[in-house]
Amino acid sequence: MTYRSGIVLLLTLFLFACGGGGASTQTPPTPNTPAPSNPGNGGTPDTLYPDYNTTPQPADMTGMEKDAQQIAADIRLGWNIGNTMEATGGETAWGNPEVSAALIKLVKDSGFNAIRIPLAWDQYADQDNAKIDDAWLDRVHEVVQMCIDENLYVLVNIHWDGGWLENNVTTEQQDNVNAKQRAFWQQIATKLRDFDQKLLFASANEPAVEDAEQMEVLLTYHQTFVDAVRETGGKNAYRTLVVQGPTTDIEKTNNLWTHMPVDTITDRLMAEVHFYTPYQFTLMREDESWGAQYYFWGEAYHSDTQPERNATYGDETLLEEQFALMKVQFVDMGIPVILGEFSAMRRTNLTGDDLQRHLDSRAYYHQYVVEAALRNGLLPFYWDNGSLDALNSGIFNRQQNAVFDQQTLDALLAGEQAAP
Repeated sequence: MTYRSGIVLLLTLFLFACGGGGASTQTPPTPNTPAPSNPGNGGTPDTLYPDYNTTPQPADMTGMEKDAQQIAADIRLGWNIGNTMEATGGETAWGNPEVSAALIKLVKDSGFNAIRIPLAWDQYADQDNAKIDDAWLDRVHEVVQMCIDENLYVLVNIHWDGGWLENNVTTEQQDNVNAKQRAFWQQIATKLRDFDQKLLFASANEPAVEDAEQMEVLLTYHQTFVDAVRETGGKNAYRTLVVQGPTTDIEKTNNLWTHMPVDTITDRLMAEVHFYTPYQFTLMREDESWGAQYYFWGEAYHSDTQPERNATYGDETLLEEQFALMKVQFVDMGIPVILGEFSAMRRTNLTGDDLQRHLDSRAYYHQYVVEAALRNGLLPFYWDNGSLDALNSGIFNRQQNAVFDQQTLDALLAGEQAAP
């Protein structure tokens, strides 16, 4: 989730790969001869920052045999280390402790088999030359290694990161953003190049796009990402990469998305969207003039005494319609879709029967999202912001490395077990 006060609907995009299933045997171009840059079609100006692809390697398929569809078949339930390594001011600035091996083991032992690591980079970079601090690159490598040691899939991205990309999907900023996107991904990809297929890279988080013109700009950012990773070579020549839809909103993605980035290898791309529908139930913290908060989701959990708090929008029918859009647009075309974020806040400011009804309906929501996502070919990653207070979504007590919200954990696992 981005660092902002509200979002009416977040869903993360999707990306297309060409060709059919099965591990590809196509040999990518030699890393020393990357595809030519074209500023009008995803390339980046080469003069703004240094070229950080200083140690390209020959393509190495060792441990990279699975294509995107095969990896998607492995991923069942993912978890976000939210509000931590993307935090403005440092890893612990938003109240969570540093990520530890004990936490990662707890997540694995609790039933998750994939972790998404939202990451900041720009605050650790020299603003003159886009050089990322070596100590931060080392720290990211360390946390990725913790996940790999637990045999988890792990997704590394450029998150909100101060908004340098996310809030600047414009023709005016296109060259500058492409230049930084290239510089950052050259460094990230080089640092993490030796990890096997369990590590995936994601271009962005929730890029703010509202129309077709901005969509075309966003596609250049994604193309720059793909080109920058591939040109570093080694295992990155075959790594599965993830691209995000406009605002990671499902309907916008369905309406505005036109094509996948061009890749040097087939079947190694995924798409990503996010899901926080209905907003009044998942994220809304106070009533507004245009509408009230929802406490109860799912007709079976509606309240007779507080009907104004029942979710009359965004019920099971809309959820099914939304996920079906992604299935038809991407999954049925051989493009896996990551549901990179979803969750509904825990309204423990309620009391008595209202609180219990809310908690039960919230559990039902999470179970339904996971089951429906997997049934439609979307890979669900729960958004855990680490906070255990009211109006938050923490499952684990990260200070004590213990399960805090057993009901939500059980609901997520039940959804996974019920899915095909």
